[in-house]
Amino acid sequence: MDRFTAMQVFVAVTERGSVTAAAEALDMSRAMASRYLESLEHWLGARLLHRTTRRIALTDAGHEALARCRQMLDLADEVQLAAGARGVEPKGRLRIATSQSFAQAWLAEAVAEFLEDHPQAQVELLVLERAVNLVEERVDLAVRITNQLDEALVARRLCSCRSVLCASPDYAKRYGVPHTPEMLAEHACVAHSYVSRSEIRLRREGRSVTVPVTGKLSSNETGVVRMATLASAGIAMLPTYFVADDLRRGRLVPVLPAWEPEPLGIHVVYLSRRYQPLLLRVMIDFLADRLGGDTAPWDRDIAIDRSIRTETS
Repeated sequence: MDRFTAMQVFVAVTERGSVTAAAEALDMSRAMASRYLESLEHWLGARLLHRTTRRIALTDAGHEALARCRQMLDLADEVQLAAGARGVEPKGRLRIATSQSFAQAWLAEAVAEFLEDHPQAQVELLVLERAVNLVEERVDLAVRITNQLDEALVARRLCSCRSVLCASPDYAKRYGVPHTPEMLAEHACVAHSYVSRSEIRLRREGRSVTVPVTGKLSSNETGVVRMATLASAGIAMLPTYFVADDLRRGRLVPVLPAWEPEPLGIHVVYLSRRYQPLLLRVMIDFLADRLGGDTAPWDRDIAIDRSIRTETS
């Protein structure tokens, strides 16, 4: 059998933790992946993996072979790029995980554009309000919005995620809006269970404050927080990628616009940079190109709107 493909399977199995996950990533059947592993062991004359029903572990020979196989795959990638492999059409299937709000607001449309340009590619978009285990859940790429990354994963920063304190015009008319961060304690706040449940950190011109907040309604899903805020349930801290259109159209109004919630980083994270299918590399570059720059695309118009509102308030 093709020894180069066999090495690809071997490396993928070690990085993804199972033959099934490796086979899916390489777009082949589990039986075919197992045959490639057996052929590699037969060629090398040594057992590479201890396999049980629960886990896979490298043998001593497997540890030695893994480093060499990765080197050979890296070299093959360099040769392909030098020979013009950038013109090769990426194909296969990717599982991408992200939050529901980011998928709805931006990522789904971007992926649709990507698939239009790459007709041999397929994407499964997994939306969850938690950080997935890439190995256990067979995820190729995750888009995470955080300042605390898992050191076991490879990460590439795309841009900053800014947030805004906001309320509906009806709430602002009925209850007024705070003029200082401390006055937030006097207002009902709609909280995100994982981000702003009991306090909000704000900054202005080098000064930062942490303000306790209270409210009767909280949710673990950003879309629910947005809908409750639109329904005048209180003041909320929401990411600008999700409420940019609401702010432009006046469905939501900024609260304490001179104070900014702590920005978070938007990153793509994946298992390894040593062996990546062409499709994964192309997707990472595509997302970096779409989101790269000092200001995220959804923030460019909001910055103008916020400055006008600040000057006229």
